Amino acid sequence: MTEQQLLDVLALQNVSNVGDITAKKLIQHCGSVSAIFKEKRSNLLKIDGIGELMIKDLFDKRHREAAEQELVFIRNNGIQCLYFKEALYPERLKHCIDGPILLFQRGNINLSNQRVISIVGTRKITTHGIAICEQFVETLKPYNPIIVSGFAYGTDITAQKAAIKNNLQTIGCLAHGLNQVYPKTHAKYVKDVERHGGFFTDFWSTADFDRNNFLKRNRIIAGLSEAIIVIESAEKGGSLVTADIANSYNREVFAV
Repeated sequence: MTEQQLLDVLALQNVSNVGDITAKKLIQHCGSVSAIFKEKRSNLLKIDGIGELMIKDLFDKRHREAAEQELVFIRNNGIQCLYFKEALYPERLKHCIDGPILLFQRGNINLSNQRVISIVGTRKITTHGIAICEQFVETLKPYNPIIVSGFAYGTDITAQKAAIKNNLQTIGCLAHGLNQVYPKTHAKYVKDVERHGGFFTDFWSTADFDRNNFLKRNRIIAGLSEAIIVIESAEKGGSLVTADIANSYNREVFAV
């Protein structure tokens, strides 16, 4: 993808009323992101499922200006951008209808290994849960899987630390841009994760930190994997949301 093409994708991603599903419809109809911005509004409105509200500010020049600023951040911070139509984009995520059109990556992620397991669960993991999680990851070591989680408290960081301990690749899916670390206490693990894998997010550096971001992030955790393990979840919470999404993607879902 050229720099101009990346700017076009960023500009489209910045349009608030155009989500990933709508963006893919527009791209499919027009042939490319660049072509969308050259198309007449009247022609775009003829696309099934595309309404005036969705594209009302599509051609606002502020999206291009914001894209140029974000591109500077991307360049200055060694971030790789994965477009959903390119070979380097995660294969399983390509088949998720709401998978991000653009994914930001930092670290040393190698997705040529097709065994990808997501591990999620309670943030208030018990001693027993920690032991099970660590033992489970160790047991998986001979299969050399990639361990995916959300880099949060509890189950997430337990799984990712266990992956590092067993010299397995691990991917942290973030609910914010790559300009920050949440929770801040996990900053000490960032370099280890990047050495043994890295981070994915579809949030910009300018994204507001919002609890709803975690729900949006969970579709990436579910979409990357061929199976998901839920450890010690409450009856309601992000872990079960992730499990539901994984089930909707026809992934295997297991629980402890």
